[in-house]
Amino acid sequence: MDCCGKNETNSEKTTMRSREEIQSIKSRLNRIEGQVRGISKMLDENRYCGDILIQLSAIDKAIKSVSNDILKRHLETCVVRDIKEDKLEVLDEVIDLCKRFQ
Repeated sequence: MDCCGKNETNSEKTTMRSREEIQSIKSRLNRIEGQVRGISKMLDENRYCGDILIQLSAIDKAIKSVSNDILKRHLETCVVRDIKEDKLEVLDEVIDLCKRFQ
């Protein structure tokens, strides 16, 4: 499945994903959302700071994992395709994306 392309109705880039891929990402994001709600509840219950920090660390790792998976797919599909089509400006995009994840 082609990763990226132009939306037919406007000039914005889009990414085609399989239903399975979308469901997998959404499932992971839903778990993260649940963890965030759990921290909110922990605050309401005046839970110990260390326990809250442990949960925040778990959320941080989960978000980084999802981000890394999406970045990996982007590099393997969209970026490779653009380079093959001599759209080397994609390299600037990749550099900017990598800076955000440092």
